[in-house]
Amino acid sequence: MIQRFIELGEGYGDFYELLELATTNKERVAAFVQFETTLNNQKRASLAVILHPATKAGFMPIYYCREGISIKENIESKRVREFRELAESLQKRVRQLEVRPSKDFAEKELYEQYLIGVFRVNHCLPPLNW
Repeated sequence: MIQRFIELGEGYGDFYELLELATTNKERVAAFVQFETTLNNQKRASLAVILHPATKAGFMPIYYCREGISIKENIESKRVREFRELAESLQKRVRQLEVRPSKDFAEKELYEQYLIGVFRVNHCLPPLNW
């Protein structure tokens, strides 16, 4: 099975596209993931929806909005709340993870490979079948 990230962007439109992808593919949703990091001394969140493969080809898409949500103590972000509410409406829970920031990696592909490892260790993705 091949897992591949599909980055949507950081804006509100991108976030609502992520929600729409989850809603229209609700029977394929495998997991909702919120992964947080510290970037320039500020806590940031990324949100991801992992879908089960659509065909026997084994392609498992991971749609995400990278580091676009500012996290402030004791204040819940509207986007994080809407993400959580959608997950609950689909009878899923949001997996929360702490990760390194993307700027720590020379290339976006290296960051995404790192995330796949973190997701796999935390059971957000199925193990590799050797």
